[in-house]
Amino acid sequence: MMSYKSFSLGALWTNGYLFWDDYTRNAFFIDPGGDMSEVISFMQVHDLNLKMILLTHGHIDHIAGIHEVINLVGNNIYIGHDDAYMLKNPSHELQSLLNVHCDGVNDFKELHEGDLLEFDGFKIQVLETPGHTQGSVCFLITDSQNHSVLVSGDTLFAQSVGRTDLEGGDWLKLEDSLRRLSKLNDSLHVLPGHGSATSIGMERELNPYLPR
Repeated sequence: MMSYKSFSLGALWTNGYLFWDDYTRNAFFIDPGGDMSEVISFMQVHDLNLKMILLTHGHIDHIAGIHEVINLVGNNIYIGHDDAYMLKNPSHELQSLLNVHCDGVNDFKELHEGDLLEFDGFKIQVLETPGHTQGSVCFLITDSQNHSVLVSGDTLFAQSVGRTDLEGGDWLKLEDSLRRLSKLNDSLHVLPGHGSATSIGMERELNPYLPR
């Protein structure tokens, strides 16, 4: 059974996801979008050691809590290469809009299409899915028992998709990314950046934006 827990973080209730290996107790977190105190408390109670941060994209509501845990992971922070500039210089416009503050991060690692990260019992495949931002990525995560989930960030939601009118948005690119995701296995569980979990099959059937 894949071990993970979702947390609703920040002003926009961004879904952040904590994954961990039951044997080593090592963990990684995807999209620290706000106050991380609940996440830190959970890790302390369950004796988990945070080792890595993954970012689906660079919008402020997905990175705002990163400095609360950066001391635990060092430079083991990963973001799509075309969104690296957002992590270095978070949008002042979005910070003002959401009434949050986030300093930039300069020491991190850039992700590219096809990268495969191995973390204890997990294999994390990087899928470049631009459209919501230039450098949006999804993470196809598979555990040692060959169970897989897709963390889709703001590319794909339950019966909806990410907006394209913010920094880095491009509707035509998003359509191409959705077309790519629609070809994945129907049974694949999807963990989006906002809202409830879903599956590729459910979205192929019900999502009006997903190519048939």
